[in-house]
Amino acid sequence: MGFKRFFSYFSNRIGGSKPKESSQHTSYNKIDNLLQSLISNTKVPGIAITVTQDNKTIFNKGYGFSNIEKKTQINPNTSVFRIASVSKPIAATALALMVQEGIIDLEESFYTYVPYYPKKEWDFTIKQLASHTAGIRGYRGKEYGLNIPYTIKGSIAIFKDDDLLFKPGTSYHYNSFDWVLLSLAMQEASDIPFEEYVKKRVLDPLQMQNTYAEVKGKPIPYITEFYSKRRSDFRKAMEVNNYYKIAGGGFLSTATDIVKLGNAYLKDDFLQEATQQQFLTAEKIIGESTYYGLGWQVSTDKKGNAYYGHIGNGVGGYSNFFVYPKQGLVISILTNCTNPNIQDVLDEVVLEFVEKSKELSL
Repeated sequence: MGFKRFFSYFSNRIGGSKPKESSQHTSYNKIDNLLQSLISNTKVPGIAITVTQDNKTIFNKGYGFSNIEKKTQINPNTSVFRIASVSKPIAATALALMVQEGIIDLEESFYTYVPYYPKKEWDFTIKQLASHTAGIRGYRGKEYGLNIPYTIKGSIAIFKDDDLLFKPGTSYHYNSFDWVLLSLAMQEASDIPFEEYVKKRVLDPLQMQNTYAEVKGKPIPYITEFYSKRRSDFRKAMEVNNYYKIAGGGFLSTATDIVKLGNAYLKDDFLQEATQQQFLTAEKIIGESTYYGLGWQVSTDKKGNAYYGHIGNGVGGYSNFFVYPKQGLVISILTNCTNPNIQDVLDEVVLEFVEKSKELSL
């Protein structure tokens, strides 16, 4: 996907401590009705949403069902969803810490860490992988939904023999294989399994106790059932194995856990300022912004409000995660349905929170 198409996909939407509970009273009837309509109109089985402003929870609610058959209701604090590409900011945070610790160098060749990867026409760097400017291809056919027990290292067999799409640094192509390669380089550089490093250095310090790497067959408390949409109802989503692409789309989490990551960035005390700024600065190709930093979407909404975050779309899960630094706002919306085509409604919800945040700051 070229960077213009990628930006269009996202821009069309709008152009480590537990958060404290807010004591202010603001009407969220419009937001409540919008989200409830998605359940009433059979757009998604369930939705969890958590919103904080200045690290205080201003909205925290579940709608619909975690499991339709059992009528298990969604709880934003405990219901565990597939977060798809919202995994990338988690992985990017781990990468940023490795950069700070001198374990890995963003400007270094990928081959420095993974010399056994087949050589291509051009070399490419860790930073180019993280910014989707390395030229690695994306999914083909049914690769988005593989049900094969690949390890991270073993999964490179899917794409390792393919040519680069372009000379690295000359174009943009959003994909999750970039993060497969990054997680492999991180493992090789640190000699620590990727998911172990993430847990030790990111999830545990931020108290994200309900965030996990999805490992097939491993029981997870309060995990939702995963669904796909039919014309008038839902069916269980096809079986997939996301372990190999943990970094790009294989984490599980709750709405309340995801906002903890956003608040860590707002507090500016988890990463060094220069490192955080580097990861949250959009890359440019021939002077034109890609609207993507290193693992983070970076842009402005249609009203000119700056934000960073990510949208995730995977088998059995669709997610929105946005941080509005000027407003001190963090928004996490998770659903248990494949590609539900609800972004227009979620855009309206997000914009409403941005406007309400201005009221709360008065």
